[in-house]
Formats: sequence, C-alpha cells, structure tokens
Amino acid sequence: MRFHFFTIEALQPAAGEEALNAFCAGQRVVSVDRHFVDQGASSYWSLCVATVDAADPARRTSGGRRERIDYKEILSESDFVVYAELRSLRKSLSEQEAVPAYAVFTNEQLAEMVTRRATSLAALGEIDGIGQARVEKYGKLFLALLQNAFATAPPPADDEAHPNHAG
Repeated sequence: MRFHFFTIEALQPAAGEEALNAFCAGQRVVSVDRHFVDQGASSYWSLCVATVDAADPARRTSGGRRERIDYKEILSESDFVVYAELRSLRKSLSEQEAVPAYAVFTNEQLAEMVTRRATSLAALGEIDGIGQARVEKYGKLFLALLQNAFATAPPPADDEAHPNHAG
C-alpha cells in the first residue's frame, strides 16, 4: 500500500480538486482520510490517499496470483459489517445460480460499493468492472441492502470518506 498526501484550499479548491481527481482516476484507491484544518481565510482540507498498485510485483504471490486484500484491516468497522452482509448476499446468489461468487461481484467491487456509499443503480454502474447486465440482474438486491445499511448507520467520519465525497 502506498500513501499520497494532498492539501486543498477551502476558499479556492478548484486546482486542488482537479489534481486530486486526476490522481484518483488513475489509481486503485483503498481509503481516503480527510481532515478540515480551520485557519480562517487560510483553511484547507488535508487528505491522505492510500492506494494499491495492481501491477506492483509485491502485490503478487509467488505463483503469480494477486495477493488477497484483507478488507477487515482496510475498511472501518462499520463499513466492514456492511461489506460482510454484501458478501453473504453474493454467496446466496452464487449458490442459487451455481456460479462462482466473483461472477456476481468481486470482493473489490463489494468494498467499493461500501466506500462509495452506492445507493443508486447509476452509482453501481460507475464501479470498475460492473456492466449494465450485472446492474440489471443484481443491482436492486444489493442496493436494498446498501440503502438500509446507510439509512440506519451514522454518516461516515472524515477518516472513512471516499474521494468521491471529498469535495
């Protein structure tokens, strides 16, 4: 995992937002910690973006397979609860359809549903690797779970935020 640090001026955020968005668009973002620093007219957002490099050889096992990510260590406790519920739903569907679990959604996609706070079909479709067919086939089931989880859960703390909600 690699860490990258950004500051974005509160009163004139355009340049900082543009740099952050450009950076995040080309990365596999695992988490974003953000904090508002109140300095009056000089206030700013301070962000730490954690990424993993899919092409990084260190992320591969000796057999060439991709190293598994422990989402319990990466996600907040409340997000991991939602992630585990999504995995359970995925397992039920994959067993019913006699397909591998990853054919429904991958672990990475489930984690991104949680971190993005996906609560619409359009938001699901924005996740890398989720096409229209899977949105139509599974979207409503997963959204029902996500919407229920986010309706009853407190809003995420600043350190649980995702870059799409940073600005």
